[in-house]
Amino acid sequence: MDIKNLFQQIPGYRHSDNFFLIAGPCVVENETMPMEIALTLKAITDKLNIPFIFKASYRKANRSSIHSFTGIGDEKALKIIAEVGHTLNIPTITDIHTIEEAHIAAQYVDILQIPAFLCRQTDLLLAAAQTGKWINIKKGQFLSAEAMQFPVEKVRFAGNDKIMLTERGSMFGYQDLVVDFRSAAVMRANNCPLVIDITHSVQQPNQTNGVCGGRRNMIALIAKAGIAAGFDGIFMETHPDVEHAKSDASNMLPLQDAENLLARLIKIRQAVI
Repeated sequence: MDIKNLFQQIPGYRHSDNFFLIAGPCVVENETMPMEIALTLKAITDKLNIPFIFKASYRKANRSSIHSFTGIGDEKALKIIAEVGHTLNIPTITDIHTIEEAHIAAQYVDILQIPAFLCRQTDLLLAAAQTGKWINIKKGQFLSAEAMQFPVEKVRFAGNDKIMLTERGSMFGYQDLVVDFRSAAVMRANNCPLVIDITHSVQQPNQTNGVCGGRRNMIALIAKAGIAAGFDGIFMETHPDVEHAKSDASNMLPLQDAENLLARLIKIRQAVI
């Protein structure tokens, strides 16, 4: 299928020369925060004519420490995400971790996301594919860009061709990630929309205190390079008070910085298309 036709089938896509945006908080922290963030992002993306997909995790299942915040309850959080989508008439995405969660989450969101650590889990990929939803597969930190053909094959084997691939950096050593922007050209061969995750890519995982660190000052650099490299979409997590965010605080973009960054990325996009 032609990549342009495939891209235009993404929920929420409207004709635009811009990249599309997947953005929202790392996790649903309470009943009001997701809507607050979504309203701000929708106003920005409407102004800049950027197709917008709201993202929030209903549960964080891959935390290092047993003491880390994981969520407010699965069903409660999923209903909050669904309410954001219905109220603002925007598509939504959340990540899943088990076969059972694929079928549950599909009742509430438009796109299912496969976390990077789980991108090789065959049963999970097949279960997600069988829901008929769009599937965003995040590239594992341990996989080459070339190896992402295999998760794609699994989803297509199940009869689902609605696939996005997200680059989020590769692990070098124990506590740092590096983005190889050649992955845009390599993964393009899979004929899927490509996304660059500009916030998880600056993580510094496996800190001794059990909480991920991050180099927030590098977010804009990764974003600009990603757009220049030809990625179709931007993924970012954002929060109005990043210092007090309950998950991934060190690598989230402050919400007040979102409009300025997105406007700068549009200029780069216009220069390279």
